[in-house]
Amino acid sequence: MVKVQMQEIFIVAFLAMAATATASFAGPTFAPPDPTLPKPWKGLVDGKTGYLYFWNPITNVTQYERPTIVDSVPKSSPVRSSIQIQQYSEVRYGYNPDKENDRYGRGNNDASKPEPVSRFNQNASGGPILSHNTPNGTHGSVVGGSSAGRHGLVAEGSNLSGDAYRHQHEITVTGDEVPSPFSSFEATGFSSEILREVHSAGFSAPTPIQAQSWPIALQGRDIVAIAKTGSGKTLGYLIPGFMHLKQCRKDPRMGPTVLVLSPTRELATQILDEALKFGKSSRISCTCLYGGAPKGPQLREIERGVDIVVATPGRLNDILEMSRISLRQVSYLVLDEADRMLDMGFEPQIRKIVKEVPSCRQTLMYTATWPKEVRKIAADLLGNPVQVNIGNINELVANKSITQYVEVLSPMEKHRRLEQILRSQESGSKIIVFCSTKKMCDQLARNLSRQFGAAAIHGDKSQADRDYVLNQFRTGRSPVLVATDVAARGLDIKDISNKL
Repeated sequence: MVKVQMQEIFIVAFLAMAATATASFAGPTFAPPDPTLPKPWKGLVDGKTGYLYFWNPITNVTQYERPTIVDSVPKSSPVRSSIQIQQYSEVRYGYNPDKENDRYGRGNNDASKPEPVSRFNQNASGGPILSHNTPNGTHGSVVGGSSAGRHGLVAEGSNLSGDAYRHQHEITVTGDEVPSPFSSFEATGFSSEILREVHSAGFSAPTPIQAQSWPIALQGRDIVAIAKTGSGKTLGYLIPGFMHLKQCRKDPRMGPTVLVLSPTRELATQILDEALKFGKSSRISCTCLYGGAPKGPQLREIERGVDIVVATPGRLNDILEMSRISLRQVSYLVLDEADRMLDMGFEPQIRKIVKEVPSCRQTLMYTATWPKEVRKIAADLLGNPVQVNIGNINELVANKSITQYVEVLSPMEKHRRLEQILRSQESGSKIIVFCSTKKMCDQLARNLSRQFGAAAIHGDKSQADRDYVLNQFRTGRSPVLVATDVAARGLDIKDISNKL
């Protein structure tokens, strides 16, 4: 508390100094000594505005956040340093040197406009002087950003520039005139109904994939989004789909406007649940078409009319062949977990479905990996897409918040070791055990069922059995789920203790 109060006193004093400053530029001055600052950081005062910020004379880095011990460690990337400093000037002033006016409405010829701070150099007397060029001579360039993104404009409702937000969340974008990310829900311009649903669900801010893909999708552009499972991709395409529906206002009895293709029945029904949950107040109708369940109820829902269809490729093709659904109104097409669908051999079905969809459409492809097969189908089905990458796009990246342990065991030792691990877990823990084959899955579940309450799920199970097993697992009545890779992607199950 004392530290915060002292810093506030300093800031008030410096603002008073700035009020009495002359119109000519006064260089930064050192703040009074602060023993609480980690070495070698020093406090500095902008001679023109009176703002307090901090300078590391060893690394030549400046930042407006109060530094910590970690900040005293030299950064290996000069890009990070330049973004930190650019973030300071643009968050403070909202200034863009390539625009006629800054966010306060002052023109380029306004003598009162502050110079943007980019980094410090040393003057002849050893003190810092201001320079507003980044080390590479550009003004905050990033990979594939738009003019707005490259110049680091402050996203509405955000404390970070577009560049800084992307850098912080490991986002890279490729495409023409890519808009800056939305770092708050209020910046999105979504309808009040949708915002109410989002806030009631307990979300405080968009995930990185949502923040960057939403402004692109709202422009009606095609997207390839590459992000790991669990990154918030479902709402990344659903909410812009809701906004698209409000603009189109098509008759749902003539066919859906939004079509989402999904690799598995479980993921399809989960997407349906999310669509119903977040589209409820907008009165959006939705149905799910998947195999392993009777066609009758699904056909009746189509006949009544739906805005959104979520489907697995196999079942949708069956219904298309029956001429019981028209896709001629689809203007918003989503391929979710595209790499998984191709792995499962759905490419012929996907291409057949897309032929039934008008070429004048918006297409969004979401995938966890970016192999050549996915690149090929993206090139064929999408038109001049913007590519959004979260993290490493060349491999399926493990979640950094999960600790992985690898044990190499003989086949005879595996079962005994698995039982040891299961017994060591706290009571009520939910655990998923993955197997490579359906036969092994059934056998292991039988062996573990009596002692640990295990249940099996795989592709040969009927849909009713799969739904029952997942419900038993979600509720904790069967705390151990033995599964093939049918459960490896996209399923949202809370409180998982271990995946073995």
